[in-house]
This record gives sequence, C-alpha cells and structure tokens, in this order.
Amino acid sequence: MDSGGRGGVYNPRTVEEVYRDYQGRRNGLIKALTTDVERFYRQCDPEKENLCLYGFPSEQWEVNLPAEEVPPELPEPALGINFARDGMPENDWLSLVAVHSDAWLLSVAYYFGARFGFDKSDRKRLFSMINDLPTVFEVVGVYAKKQTTEKSSFSNHSTNKSKSNTKGRGSESQLKYAKMQGKDEEDDLEEEDEDEHGDTLCGACGENYASDEFWICCDICERWFHGKCVKITPARAEHIKQYKCPSCSSNKRARP
Repeated sequence: MDSGGRGGVYNPRTVEEVYRDYQGRRNGLIKALTTDVERFYRQCDPEKENLCLYGFPSEQWEVNLPAEEVPPELPEPALGINFARDGMPENDWLSLVAVHSDAWLLSVAYYFGARFGFDKSDRKRLFSMINDLPTVFEVVGVYAKKQTTEKSSFSNHSTNKSKSNTKGRGSESQLKYAKMQGKDEEDDLEEEDEDEHGDTLCGACGENYASDEFWICCDICERWFHGKCVKITPARAEHIKQYKCPSCSSNKRARP
C-alpha cells in the first residue's frame, strides 16, 4: 500500500519523516472536520456499522470500517464515531471526533518512533515539533465559531426579508428552519403574514398555521410541520443541516 493508505509498506524512519507523516494525516483530518464537513457528516450515517475517520499522509481523509486484522498494521482511530452523530449538537460531536483524532495522530507518530527505535532525544524532538502545531480540536473549534458567527449574521439578515410566496419559503431551506412572525409584529405585517400562510397545514396533525408557533420545513418533501408535532425545538433546529420529516426518514431506511 502506498503513502495514501492506512498502513503497509509506508514506514517513515526518521524524526523528520514521522513529522511529515503526522502533518499530512493531520491536514486530512482537518479537511474532513472543516471544509469537507458536510460530506463527512453525510458519510457518518448512524445506521451503518462501526465507522472510523482516517487521515492519510497524502492529506486525504476517509470514513471506513476498522481494519479486520488484529493487531492492525497501525493504531486504529476511535471506533463507531457515527453512532453519536444525531444524539448531540453537531459542533459538540465534531469537537469530540477532533479530540479523538488528536489522540490517534499522536499514537501513530509514537508507534513509528517505537518501531524504529527513537531514543529519548528523538522522541523529545518529535513531540516538540508536533506541539508547535495547533491541535485538530483547536482548529475545528475556531472554524466552528467562525461558521456560527457567519450563519448568525446571515440568519438575522434573512429573517428581515418578506416571505411573499410558497416558492420563497422553499428557497429558505438553507436556513434549515423558519421562525414564523410573532404576535409582537406590527399589525399590518401580522395581517399580511396571516393572509399568506393561513392556508398552510401541518403535515403531521393537519392543523392550520398559527403565527405564535414554531414551524419547520422538510428539505425533501417541502411540507411544513409544527415543531411540537415532530419533536423539533428552535434550539435543536439550529444544528440541523438538512431536516427530513419522519415520513421521508422512514422512506430512506426502507430502501435496500
């Protein structure tokens, strides 16, 4: 297997080679948890088997099953990262994966150090070089904070726009949820809002739209639901990248 693989013949033997190996794997993991995070999120389906996140010296990443052989050629990353994906806020889950990724990177680096007999001074030099870089956890935290700030700014700007027709509501799926106009809006805006959405029915209970209730739109079938009917709160909706209603979710699971 070449340098892009999980292990095999690629064996860095000097401190500098191990450090380059560490950098490549680290960069791959950072890509998965920041710029490629949507693709990474989709691949970590909780309905699949135990999955691991691998970083390669080629600065690429992969979500895959753990190695079958025991012991493996290289230390294995944290097992089953996909199971917790939907059970906690997305940023918390990504931070947890990042922490375990940092631990895995160090274990791989020191595996090579032990295998090729690095002495005390070599190990100290290797750790010093590694320690000069921010951890994956630190990089992911900064990225998440930046994304949250940008989304908040975008959301505040978007909620000031008029929801003038059904097509307009559908195009707002990128916001992941819609906050209907509250009772404290000016009378003329409230009256307009009632006229526009009064015929909207909840896809779960069939009841009409009410201006003081939280609603969410399914990104698949584009039907609207009372948040309480599908057990989604405004706080939870903030962390949903693509909302699928119960019906669309069950249809996905039913496919072979």
